[in-house]
Amino acid sequence: MKDKIYKSFPPFFQNCLISLFNFLAYKKRYGGLYHNYLKGFEKNRNLTFKELQEIQDLRFISLIQHAKKESLFYRELYVGISDISNVKDIIGLPIVSKEQIRKNIDSVYTIPKSKGITSKTGGTTGKSIEVIFTHHNMQERFAMLDNFRSQFGYRLGKRTAWFSGKNLLTPKDLKKNLFWKTDYLYKVRYYSTFHIKRDYLKYYIEDLIKFKPEYFVGFPSTMYEIAKYGIENKINFPKGIVKAIFPTAETVTNPTRNLIESFFKANLYDQYASSEGAPFILECKNKNLHLEMQSGVFEVLDNNDQPAKEGRLVVTSFTTQGTPLIRYNIEDRIKLSDEICDCGNNNPMVKQILGRIDDYIFSKETGKINLGNVSNTLKDVKGIIKFQALQENLESITLKIVIDNDVFSEKDKKQFLMNWRNRVGNLMKLDIEIVDDIPVEKSGKFRMVKNNIKHLIS
Repeated sequence: MKDKIYKSFPPFFQNCLISLFNFLAYKKRYGGLYHNYLKGFEKNRNLTFKELQEIQDLRFISLIQHAKKESLFYRELYVGISDISNVKDIIGLPIVSKEQIRKNIDSVYTIPKSKGITSKTGGTTGKSIEVIFTHHNMQERFAMLDNFRSQFGYRLGKRTAWFSGKNLLTPKDLKKNLFWKTDYLYKVRYYSTFHIKRDYLKYYIEDLIKFKPEYFVGFPSTMYEIAKYGIENKINFPKGIVKAIFPTAETVTNPTRNLIESFFKANLYDQYASSEGAPFILECKNKNLHLEMQSGVFEVLDNNDQPAKEGRLVVTSFTTQGTPLIRYNIEDRIKLSDEICDCGNNNPMVKQILGRIDDYIFSKETGKINLGNVSNTLKDVKGIIKFQALQENLESITLKIVIDNDVFSEKDKKQFLMNWRNRVGNLMKLDIEIVDDIPVEKSGKFRMVKNNIKHLIS
């Protein structure tokens, strides 16, 4: 009903409604204790590692006590567990899965929905998880994120181009080649991620140059497509318009980063969190990723649940008191670093965010092929604009590709298949399907890999 009403208005009033919606939402996010949290994080930017550990210990103990008192799920889960005095004792707690949280969500909650802010995860496999944040936790999360971005000059109200899963356009907009809507109050222009086609991309670039955003926020896959089109068509994006680029939701590979930075002539600074409330991993001015110990506890574990330098990520978040996440298997992977950064941030460094565990292809012959290796199948291949790997069974993979007919050749097809053979072996059947386009998901995100056989893999 709200969607019908919105789309019945002319564009100017649609923009006004977006501005009003954001005004009401931002009152919750940036009200209350937000400014106190922001000042605190700004003050704590250069804490020593020992001081960060002390804060982490205090917040960890407080979260455990809160969960045992207010959450039926954790109270029952922690029966017989009492000697928790610091973060080192976390190994005595059970790891919880997404499915456990999903199935028991009502008993996980510590507050009713009416007293919190509801957020839904993407739910790319099965049902999504609906988590409830306390107002203070939501304000703290935004303060933490804004503290990170403010180091590069950003603040709310600066002219910003936002590429996210907001489906705001109407058929009339498309006829007029208008692929964006604007929040007049906060100077944010929302660019559609549902219409990233070659025929439309010149309009995106033309409007970005006209709008002159100081900051980019959103899906890097969309920024990449726009930048790639601009470079291929020798479009000169003016230097000095964009001050910083902040990707969200998707893993950023080095080729993606390099191309985006090259075209838009601005530095990209990455960050990791999640819609269900994972603690933050933030990139510093030296472009090194750091665990943010003030936001939670990060455990990197191998297949035997033992600490490792590279492995699956299990998180405990200090900003999820409404829906506690304690030793939560978030189904992502990271690789830690032994290096020390001279940026002044004494949080431990992360060498690489390896992406979602869901984003892999499985071969009986070679095992799991992760997203990074999948993306590298384009090496030495010309003419493939976009591709998606779809796995419906253990014996075959469908490779949907969008090609440039003027460039793509039989030689490129053979190279692409050879790259795949090097990863999946010789037994897997590979079917190439040339398509006109590959749509994004309902969330607005593009998925390079769609694995529908995880239930068959032990």
